[in-house]
Amino acid sequence: MVLTFIFAPRKKLRAMSFELRMISPEACSLKPGAIKTNYMSKKIKELLGDKADYLLSHQSKTISKDQLHLPGPDFVDRIWINSDRNPHVLRNLQLMYSTGRLANTGYLSILPVDQGIEHSAGASFAKNPVYFDPENIIRLAMEGGCNAVATTFGGLGFLSRKYAHKIPFVVKINHNEFLTYPNKFDQVMFASVKASWNLGAAAIGATIYFGSEESTRQLQEVSKAFEMAHELGMATILWCYLRNPAFKTKEKDFHVSADLTGQANHLGVTIEADIIKQKLPENNGGYLALNTKESAYGKNDQRIYSELTSAHPIDLCRYQVANCYMGRAGLINSGGASSGAADLVEAVTTAVVNKRAGGMGLISGRKSFQRPMKEGVEILNAVQDVYLDKDITIA
Repeated sequence: MVLTFIFAPRKKLRAMSFELRMISPEACSLKPGAIKTNYMSKKIKELLGDKADYLLSHQSKTISKDQLHLPGPDFVDRIWINSDRNPHVLRNLQLMYSTGRLANTGYLSILPVDQGIEHSAGASFAKNPVYFDPENIIRLAMEGGCNAVATTFGGLGFLSRKYAHKIPFVVKINHNEFLTYPNKFDQVMFASVKASWNLGAAAIGATIYFGSEESTRQLQEVSKAFEMAHELGMATILWCYLRNPAFKTKEKDFHVSADLTGQANHLGVTIEADIIKQKLPENNGGYLALNTKESAYGKNDQRIYSELTSAHPIDLCRYQVANCYMGRAGLINSGGASSGAADLVEAVTTAVVNKRAGGMGLISGRKSFQRPMKEGVEILNAVQDVYLDKDITIA
């Protein structure tokens, strides 16, 4: 390529020609992808430390990624358009997908704060008393770039006129009342679907304690609530949690086993939860451990463990995704309790596992609100960075 430039010195004009050659990456001893450094990927790798290669390079050989319905900018048009959800539900789903730092990616980052009831307000907010005021919960979700804020009916009701049009509201309609002595564990309705709609909610959220003695009643209550929510145009999110003393043995806590949580997810999407919230699996074999000669439990197939899962955390999480109708209902994993200095690493690790498994995002609360707001925003943003990073792909 030859270009001619004309210069005009003080005394006379002079024409000069220059030949410009494109220099290839190979000529600079650089690999083709090395010219542009992905700062975000580098930061995530640093946070993952010695687990970086284990999590970022894993290729799943269980359920093929080609069989999954993966998140994307067109998720509502691609997945929900043929469903029985009415146009108002589709609009509210799209509203959540179009809000915050993850807008138009198909991924979700939701701030959930219902621990004031679930774990008592004092125990939840003592670390950071400003969150006794629900306005700070909403502010944290907005400043943290979240797609939505999920909290109590009372908290959102106090501030609906000020914020319902600024960030999607998810009203948590049932809770575990934690004041009865001795403590009991049962999800009961705290709010009505109609009242949630009246305050401008885009979605409702509910919990079922699958495996508990009360689960049949909870299943019926939540199913009816979800039906009404869809009629009114709201989306539905189900906390698919396990609760049974028998699930925790001397060896393992099978409340977080892939096979049992996967089945809970499958029950959740069957009552038309649009989004499933589930704890990240930490082990497997809950059915095997509980189904003994002394006590028959459930139905099982060895291929769950030999073909559909492996010991790798991404494969365990993928089994959860598969039980959400192969990802038609998005799986968002919970961020878990705050453990202090390790919160950032734990949150980013969970996000990487969820994304690479085929999940739809993270719903992280205590790691964010049990610290100063600036630090809470940083953790929320770090999680979102995982989903924004195009170098972190489906395994």
